[in-house]
Amino acid sequence: MIVCCIMGVMRTIVDQCFRWTHQREAFGKKLISQPVIRNKLAHMVAQMEAVDSWLDNITFQMTQMNDKQQYKYLGGPIALLKLQATRTACFVSDQACQIFGGRAITRTGMGMYVERFQKSFKFVSIYGGSEEIMADLGIK
Repeated sequence: MIVCCIMGVMRTIVDQCFRWTHQREAFGKKLISQPVIRNKLAHMVAQMEAVDSWLDNITFQMTQMNDKQQYKYLGGPIALLKLQATRTACFVSDQACQIFGGRAITRTGMGMYVERFQKSFKFVSIYGGSEEIMADLGIK
């Protein structure tokens, strides 16, 4: 559930980034025309899609296993998935702030979602166990 929630929020943030880059102009061009901005978006999307694919894979496995098998075989992978999802949220937050610039710290307007996400994404890494605990559980 934690990974599903953070994926939804990250998708919203990336959507906001795309909207912003298509309307904001710098140096006489839309931000989306700048290769460095497209690179940031590409890395955000690539990391998000990797987490989403992993989530789909684990969800499918859960549908094919009984409860006992799920506890035995999926605890570690789920812990590592949560770890990766929270690290990806950190990355997405940082990149979104770079794309939005000063607007990323405003409570209203186009930057408000990024500002809220910047304040709150870290909570997700604590819910259900900190990143260090998830990493340890996943490796055990």
